[in-house]
Amino acid sequence: MKKIEIPKATAKRLAIYHRYLRFLHDAGKRRISSTELSDAVKVDSATIRRDFSYFGALGKRGYGYDVEYLLDFFSQQLNHDRLTNVALVGVGNLGQALLNYNFHQSNHVRISAAFEVDESMVGKIVSGVPVYSMNDLVEQLRVQQIQVAILTVPQEVAQETANLLVEANVRGILNFTPLRLTAPDHIRVQNVDLTNELQTLIYFLDNNNNN
Repeated sequence: MKKIEIPKATAKRLAIYHRYLRFLHDAGKRRISSTELSDAVKVDSATIRRDFSYFGALGKRGYGYDVEYLLDFFSQQLNHDRLTNVALVGVGNLGQALLNYNFHQSNHVRISAAFEVDESMVGKIVSGVPVYSMNDLVEQLRVQQIQVAILTVPQEVAQETANLLVEANVRGILNFTPLRLTAPDHIRVQNVDLTNELQTLIYFLDNNNNN
């Protein structure tokens, strides 16, 4: 089967569509129009129709979209038909907050291993997740065949830790550090900079107030 090539912007919206379709399905909704979906997810209907068009004919003119069919289709596209194990690197305040978040209940994602330099935490089970020493990171990721890692370490050791993840053959890194990581082209790095997002929000608020 030929892989569907879609724009990055469209790919980022797939999870938004899937989440709301799950809500509709659980509520007993059988079909929905692009206009109704647009009102719910705050994406204009033309963009939704264009996003869906990359995958072929997902709806029918005059009928709209079948909720159950769309939910199943996007579940397959997002690999929600299988559980993905993820590693957490750094069990500080943010790391522990992520451990307490129940990823797999709705997203079929589970943090199955955590890594920490603080030896007082090594060997413990935190929120059901075993904590390993950083010295064991490469070996454990390879043994457990974990290919996705969440990085919540201090900025000064972020690149060094990312290099270990590359050595461990991960395919994706969700980077919560402010540092922009250097990684081989075949490794996807997704940056989540909470401070930057907050500062951007404040900037737009201040500019709106000045207009």
